[in-house]
Amino acid sequence: MKRTTFIAAAALLLGVATSGQAQAESAPGCGPVTQIGKTAYIGAHRQKWASVKQFKGCGKNWAYIYTWSEVHNAGATYTPVFVIIAKWGNEWSREPYGHEGRKDGHYRQQELWSHGTNTLDTCTNAYAEWDSGAMTYRAETDIRC
Repeated sequence: MKRTTFIAAAALLLGVATSGQAQAESAPGCGPVTQIGKTAYIGAHRQKWASVKQFKGCGKNWAYIYTWSEVHNAGATYTPVFVIIAKWGNEWSREPYGHEGRKDGHYRQQELWSHGTNTLDTCTNAYAEWDSGAMTYRAETDIRC
């Protein structure tokens, strides 16, 4: 069993795992939500390990990160550090002016939703950090106004 886990983890590090996105549909305590904007990805060297998305539903915005099943099931060491909704003055702003809904993750937590934010009338994007144990990666979705 240990050898199988080692082989799966080695395959992951060599770039074999590049699919397995989540099909998120329901935010905690909300129910059905709609994705807004494009999906962003956590990864390196053409590999993808996690997806970052922004949703709207129940009158709120939600940030979401999902570590792909191939990564999780291979026993990879990772932590979704946090997800937030960043607030922007407009879609051409150079820096956000604030953030809301921060939710911190736990070691090997495969799915993490932010708290819902009352920011539907603001330009926003989802931002997440994901730690591989060796390096912290960041990804953000496009800004939606």
